[in-house]
Amino acid sequence: MRAKAIGAFLTGTLVLSGSALTAAPAASAAETGVVINKVSVNGGKAVVFGTSRTESFTISVTASDDSGINHSGQRWLSIDREVGDDYWTFHGVPTCTASSATTSTCKLTVQLESDIDLPRNTLAGRWNVNVQVSAKDGDYYGEVYGTHPVQRRSTLSVNASPEPVTKGKTITVTGKLARANWDRRIYAGYTGQPVRLQFRPKGSTTYTTVKTVTSDGTGNLKTTVTAASDGYWRWNFAGTSTTPAVAAAGDYVDVL
Repeated sequence: MRAKAIGAFLTGTLVLSGSALTAAPAASAAETGVVINKVSVNGGKAVVFGTSRTESFTISVTASDDSGINHSGQRWLSIDREVGDDYWTFHGVPTCTASSATTSTCKLTVQLESDIDLPRNTLAGRWNVNVQVSAKDGDYYGEVYGTHPVQRRSTLSVNASPEPVTKGKTITVTGKLARANWDRRIYAGYTGQPVRLQFRPKGSTTYTTVKTVTSDGTGNLKTTVTAASDGYWRWNFAGTSTTPAVAAAGDYVDVL
């Protein structure tokens, strides 16, 4: 039986706690008078793009000033990255909502559309998060606040056979690790990556790693194990800085 899983992409929402964002020192905020309380990109999850142009995510900032935040003043939220000759940015003017006389949250939802391209493959990694907010008394914050991961979506399949199988006989487990190729808008094999083969006995909820196999030149995985008991076999990839972790759905094998 074949099973497949796709690395999850979560549409951004206004979540202001728990973030993959790495913040820069806050000294510059104190100097301007505008205090940046929290910044969130994609609700704290990595921004993960596949090959579709219809993805979306949200950037939000909560800021304070004794005079209050100017909702119609200079304000800007963006993420960007430059690697060699490749540069890309997602940006725009956020909408701000006051939670008190001094504090507001400004939110920007980025929606990829048919006329917006995907980044180049070289740009996967940590992107700069840029925040610009102004106060009613003229105070201003405009800095690279920190960084946030932008990754290429991963997929992972598994097939364990034969099934059923006689106890003590050989089970062959195959699969493929792939990830989005933004340059070509296809999923291509992710080569040379360590992927764990795991087993979950029937009636259990826990997977145990049996061995680790390296994906070949086309992303394929293949190994053999000895049939011992009924249960589920899956591949599990831990992820990298440019590609999220993903686990295949378990493939059940009946051992006679």
